[in-house]
Amino acid sequence: MLPPALSDTIVALSTPPGAGAIAVLRLSGPQAIQLTDGLFAGKRLHEQPGHTLHYGTLRDEGRILDEVVVSLFRGPHSYTREDVVEISCHGSDYIVQQVLAALVRRGARLAEAGEFTKRAFLHGAFDLAQAEAVADLIAADSALSHQVAMQQMRGGFSRELKDLRARLVQFASLLELELDFGEEDVEFADRTGLTRLLQELQTVIRQLLRSFELGNVIKNGVTTVIAGKPNAGKSTLLNALLNEERAIVSAVPGTTRDFIEDEVSIEGIRFRFVDTAGLRETTDVVESIGVERTRQRVRQAALLLYLFDLTATTPAEVAAELAELNPEGRIPTLAVGNKFDQISTAEAAAFSQPDTLLISAATGQGLPELQQALLRHVRGSGLDRTGSATIVTNVRHARSLEASLEALDAVLLGLSTHHGTELLAADLRRALAYLGEITGEISTDDLLTSIFTQFCIGK
Repeated sequence: MLPPALSDTIVALSTPPGAGAIAVLRLSGPQAIQLTDGLFAGKRLHEQPGHTLHYGTLRDEGRILDEVVVSLFRGPHSYTREDVVEISCHGSDYIVQQVLAALVRRGARLAEAGEFTKRAFLHGAFDLAQAEAVADLIAADSALSHQVAMQQMRGGFSRELKDLRARLVQFASLLELELDFGEEDVEFADRTGLTRLLQELQTVIRQLLRSFELGNVIKNGVTTVIAGKPNAGKSTLLNALLNEERAIVSAVPGTTRDFIEDEVSIEGIRFRFVDTAGLRETTDVVESIGVERTRQRVRQAALLLYLFDLTATTPAEVAAELAELNPEGRIPTLAVGNKFDQISTAEAAAFSQPDTLLISAATGQGLPELQQALLRHVRGSGLDRTGSATIVTNVRHARSLEASLEALDAVLLGLSTHHGTELLAADLRRALAYLGEITGEISTDDLLTSIFTQFCIGK
């Protein structure tokens, strides 16, 4: 008998809402074909094989709703592993609503966010980490984010985790066996071998956790803060990089008083540029708040692009300002001199440093070189050499890995201090549980609800 969550038939619009050439409505569940058959005037769908297309009309109470193409996918050979029907109709909001209403009247239920993918997971089509990668793939807007999401959806991360768990399970089962023979004081699990295994697994988990910093950049973009004094040309540069008038440009100092953020993809790598308030001492309360926020945002940046006015700044002043803004040199920094078109060759020579670029944001001079410098920074971090390496991009996965690492630390401590088998087994069970949470081998309804409600409806 099917669980209640899978016994009904769901329906949703799977293409973006709004007028368009076509719209696709998707049904999944035991009655998906039967319900569509009740509206479809053409072939008898319940007699047709799966993976076939059928042209006809949808009729409701004798009224023609639309001419459509119906795609049939019979379970288990479908995305959800259930019977699935996809109706391609004209992309009119009115038509879509009429078809949805007709199907609901006949017994379908409007799908919840992510419910199709949730059903695929519950039917074993893929594990939880792969299901989450589906959402990442839909959201991918750069070559790298697409590459990583595709690699995870195809099971690369899951295979690595399952291998870790399988090796732990073998030792855990031996410890559990010792508990069954507790009164006889026997050891089935080799403590030396277990210690070596735990240390090896910790190395792998730490590598995965280190990859999360990289994965976060891939998923969310390289946060690049544009900072500098008022009227250095920060807003003009942002507009030039985005190729649109995103920020207000004015000769009046202090025009930008809060963040302006936008994203652009440069050769497949996504950068999130943040235009900030000009750095200066001010008695204006609102502007001073903006300056303080700028300093806070700089501390959170993956890359600092420090912009200065070539016509009003000396090299010594640039060095002093950077030392104040980034005192420990922790934040990777590009020093960029603006208004290159307004100074002489001799004046430009004073700023000729390997880590300084000269541009004119207003004319576009030097912008291609600036873009290449941004890419060199990213490529220097290995971002474009992910290849087939496993990259952690999900916060939930990172937290579970951290928790499993702590549990493995407890097991190692117990081994070194000769804790009893019961305590060792308990800590090992915790480590296995945290790893299992990532792939869904161990999951709760609350966890699944939290994950799948982040999906779009129709997926």
